[in-house]
Amino acid sequence: MKEPSDAVVLFGATGDLAHKMIFPALYRLAARGRLKAPIVCVARQAWSVERIRARARDGVEKAGGAEAGALERFLAQIRYAPGNYEDPGTFLALAAALGPARRPLHYLAIPPSLFPVVIEGLGAAGLAKGARIVVEKPFGRDLASARELNRVARSIFPEEAIFRIDHFLGKEAIENIVYFRFANSFLEPIWNRNYVSSVQITLSERFGVDGRGAFYDGVGCLRDVVENHLFQVLALLAMEPPAGLGCDAQRDEKFKVFHAMRPLGPDDLVRGQFSGYLGEPGVAVGSDTETFCALRLFVDSWRWQGVPWYLRSGKTLPETAAEVFVRLKPPPQRLFADSPAAAGQANYLRFHLEPCPGIALAARVKRSGAELAGEQRELYMLDAKPDAQAPYERLLDEAMAGSTTLFARQDSVEAAWAVVDRVLRDHRRALPYDRGTWGPAEADALITADGGWHNPEARG
Repeated sequence: MKEPSDAVVLFGATGDLAHKMIFPALYRLAARGRLKAPIVCVARQAWSVERIRARARDGVEKAGGAEAGALERFLAQIRYAPGNYEDPGTFLALAAALGPARRPLHYLAIPPSLFPVVIEGLGAAGLAKGARIVVEKPFGRDLASARELNRVARSIFPEEAIFRIDHFLGKEAIENIVYFRFANSFLEPIWNRNYVSSVQITLSERFGVDGRGAFYDGVGCLRDVVENHLFQVLALLAMEPPAGLGCDAQRDEKFKVFHAMRPLGPDDLVRGQFSGYLGEPGVAVGSDTETFCALRLFVDSWRWQGVPWYLRSGKTLPETAAEVFVRLKPPPQRLFADSPAAAGQANYLRFHLEPCPGIALAARVKRSGAELAGEQRELYMLDAKPDAQAPYERLLDEAMAGSTTLFARQDSVEAAWAVVDRVLRDHRRALPYDRGTWGPAEADALITADGGWHNPEARG
């Protein structure tokens, strides 16, 4: 059994991610008795420990409030060690703040350009031995940079101590995909190329870049959402049954999926940019960064050969929702006059991931009367869990325990980048689309043969 981490070190403690996500997650862990270790905050700002605790308090309270006694105990666990990440003295001060802790969890909530600097600083100061490290996405900007980042990280930390965090993998509804697939015997016989016509994965957002234009303009939708969040969901849907529940069993099968993905070409991708994006603060003049991305890809495996997978994400779309839509093939013979003749009219399975998790199965049933005619109805199972662990809380808990199952592995990261590497450089210009629409009309041409896009609704 792996020993749990005995301290948390939060780099970038004064940033938005720490304020909005990490401090609330750490508080909830502490309130449940899962975090009793010291929390050492590190940032460049020369703040006092009182100010950093006030920042943490504000983040926790804005995230949904807290029990007064538990919050005070949590804040008392926080220490602060300000300093420049390029200065070796910062890491000596960190070592002093850690005291007797020998198995810290280092969390890098900092710009990706600083990842190598901090990782090497930890190594030089002797703070990597016995430690674990959490790296926020993106894990590189392309295949070459991902390989370089992995080289630096692996020169200091063993692979089992590196936790590449993708908050999507901490969502209850995402984990339920794996459970639903492999805990129910009725699904396996039809979960293959013989019965599945196509699969759609949509992650839509009603909001825009919300003042983050300078950051977003250097990333874009394909890097920010598709290559990580949506690829991870695809891997869970497409993978073979894991050999067991060990940390690497599931990750082994996910790697096989990434490795089997056919690399994308320009004809497989439609990029869009919402009207008004170029006027957002921080966006470069004439920027071609995409705020919408739709693509068609294939998984060249025995199970999925020939089945198209359609992935789509974008900003300023009509709904904020995430959904998987699995379209089944029609029956082999039209026994009834109203039987579906095309895949676009056939049964489907729908995983609504957010905001209200649920699973739906569409099946045809006979209408009352003498005529043998029917209609398609949805059987819907609501799976909302208001008290479920938030993604960052779950992932931090897993990382502190040393469980790597919900985190990306080096080989999978590089295999996923290999799928999109060409189209990151070789693509057509982003097409304009109006706010409140489902992206440029050209995205529909990717999927016309498979019944068109299914547009998710926020209510599920």
